[in-house]
Amino acid sequence: MCGIVGYIGNHDAVEPIIEGLQRLEYRGYDSAGISFKDNAGNLQILKKEGKLENLKNLIKEKKPTSSVGIGHTRWATHGKVSDINAHPHGNQSFAIVHNGIIENAFEIKEDLVKEGFKFSSETDTEVFLVLLTKIYNETKDIKKSIFETFKKVAGNSAVVILHKDENKLYAIKRSAPLVCGLKNGKEEKDFFVSSDPYALLGFVEEISFPEDEVLCVLNKDKNTLEFYEADGSKSTRFKSERKDTEHTIESKGEYEHFMLKEIFEQPVLLSKILDYYSSGEGKKLIERVKNKEFSHIHIIGCGTAWHAGLVLKNFMESRLSLKVSVELASEFRYREPLLKKDELAIFISQSGETADTIACAELCKENGLTLYSIVNVQGSTLYRMCDENFLIHAGQEIGVASTKAFTLQVVVGVILAEALKGNNPEQVLKTELLILTERINDILINNEKIQEVAQEVYNQDGFIFTGRNKYFPIALEGALKLKEIAYVHAEGYAAGELKHGPIALIDEKMVNIAIIGPELFEKTLSNAEEVKARRGIIVTVGPKGIEKLKHISDYYIELNFEGLSIFSSVYSNIVMQLLSYYIAREKGTDIDKPRNLAKSVTVE
Repeated sequence: MCGIVGYIGNHDAVEPIIEGLQRLEYRGYDSAGISFKDNAGNLQILKKEGKLENLKNLIKEKKPTSSVGIGHTRWATHGKVSDINAHPHGNQSFAIVHNGIIENAFEIKEDLVKEGFKFSSETDTEVFLVLLTKIYNETKDIKKSIFETFKKVAGNSAVVILHKDENKLYAIKRSAPLVCGLKNGKEEKDFFVSSDPYALLGFVEEISFPEDEVLCVLNKDKNTLEFYEADGSKSTRFKSERKDTEHTIESKGEYEHFMLKEIFEQPVLLSKILDYYSSGEGKKLIERVKNKEFSHIHIIGCGTAWHAGLVLKNFMESRLSLKVSVELASEFRYREPLLKKDELAIFISQSGETADTIACAELCKENGLTLYSIVNVQGSTLYRMCDENFLIHAGQEIGVASTKAFTLQVVVGVILAEALKGNNPEQVLKTELLILTERINDILINNEKIQEVAQEVYNQDGFIFTGRNKYFPIALEGALKLKEIAYVHAEGYAAGELKHGPIALIDEKMVNIAIIGPELFEKTLSNAEEVKARRGIIVTVGPKGIEKLKHISDYYIELNFEGLSIFSSVYSNIVMQLLSYYIAREKGTDIDKPRNLAKSVTVE
């Protein structure tokens, strides 16, 4: 969601801030801006609605220079998308950028308006700014004012603050991502702050991760990065680690979009993942969790990660003979779940910064559960919270719609399950993973049929994805992908549920993507027959060479399931990814940065 980058040091601030914001574009945003101190010591703000390019054009025109500044890409939560509502927000004393939601902003604003304070935007961020300014005018103490203001606002937030009269940046967070970084020079240091470590790679040598409600002070005059508690004492509640200073620029290469590139990366990633868990740190992790016993497993995630959890539930319950529940993170924490200390909670997140998932991890930690993560970003908030972390090693995923991360989440979850069973994952999974890799390669190389189907159906009224058992989560995931990037109405259903309501939608303009595996073949086929009888358009994704499927289908995408049992659902999902991609391409949408979406959902 919102991206934050700040810099203070002895060099130009504007260039690294814009470079950092550019790296965070993939997270999703609708406006961008920067604030800096000009040569006269006054705070200046430049911000524009729309793409970062609009801000860059304004910067070219204004040619700002400064050694201190803060930048922001906004994903709107309070107030429409506009120049006025874009960040930073500022006045004569302060400029601030903010990531998160202030849940009591309306009430605070009402009180401030009664006291005569004026507001120019619709944002909750300006409420923080005005409240901070009010308290500072009373106390004349910046650190104290920030702590008091932050204490008064409810919800999860990260705020970075620049004051007119100081060569410092202040930053504080509550259940929102925030990191500080520094680079040592011969005589001076450069200091950075961001909502994402990725924005700082290549700029810093060391990154620090503050805990909640620790005030970070980046001080140019003293050449220090310091951390404080609310009582004014120095804080030790942060972790620092060295970082590789090199930054690899991600390129689409020969591909039209990052999403297509990431779909095509999957065979190579799959060929390497088992090697990681068969040697070195990966093998040590497997040995640590082998034969661990739990009375119950909770799998928790959002969106695509939740779908991966549904796939894993089917496998884990069968493999471990253990009750497994899969929970939407946004619902789990609010239903007062019954939690016991002998249970395991597995959290699935690509970024490791998903706000709802992190909140659930906090709840499970408070109740004494064992916490494991299946995560892509080492060092993320979720990674640091959990007892053990199963990295999916998918590399950076630029496309907002997740593809390779889903595949690796499922595969790594299966590796985890085999370890809990006491097995050596390499021995029991190697053969099938090799087959899976080859079969996915076959789909990718020979995808002309999928492209042809997309060209034929992309203009239809709606899409219903159906599957049974292990293919039901794939129906949900396929529908989500199509919604995300093609902006069409798509729903995923358990095939057996069609007659319980959704079949009312079927007509000659409705497409049924029927995902049919070797398992429960006849029953799933009969559900497709019901759609055909009502003149629905049938796109079948199923076993190759089946006359019944040829007869019933308007379009038949044939798959070779031979040798695949554990990963057959992952195999069929590759078709869903490509079909969604090619439909979106036909419709001409912004595939890598779909409207209204964010890559990392850091607000509840």
